Amino acid sequence: MPSIKPTAAKSEPSVAFTDEERAAMKERAKEVKAAARRGAGKADGESEVLAKIAELGDEDRALAERIHALVRAAAPALQPKTWYGMPAYAKDGKVLCFFQSAAKFKTRYATLGFNDVAQLDDGTMWPTAFALTTLTSADEERISALVARAAG
Repeated sequence: MPSIKPTAAKSEPSVAFTDEERAAMKERAKEVKAAARRGAGKADGESEVLAKIAELGDEDRALAERIHALVRAAAPALQPKTWYGMPAYAKDGKVLCFFQSAAKFKTRYATLGFNDVAQLDDGTMWPTAFALTTLTSADEERISALVARAAG
């Protein structure tokens, strides 16, 4: 029977998360701490979201600004907030949908995502995230309809 030797601890950093993912997690921790300090529901989410959008690069910023306008028009009752440092929109305190920039995670497209509270169920399988490179008027109509349906 072969002997099993213990392995030495690696001194290399973990590759389980990318630098961008770790930065997003740190940003989320800051968001949670800040919300706890000021009391839930007292944050000016609109200002925070607009500030985060303003920090984005040109292409991501243009998409995020349009998504923000579409979400606010389709579901004005949703509360804007930041989530992992990105614009998000909550219903009853839970994130319903969010925008993720391409540059933040070094991907080739931005993403509009929906969490389970969106209840966009359609049979036994349905999309919960959409890749965005540009928005046509048809895309904007579809996004508005999805957000309105998700918000109930």
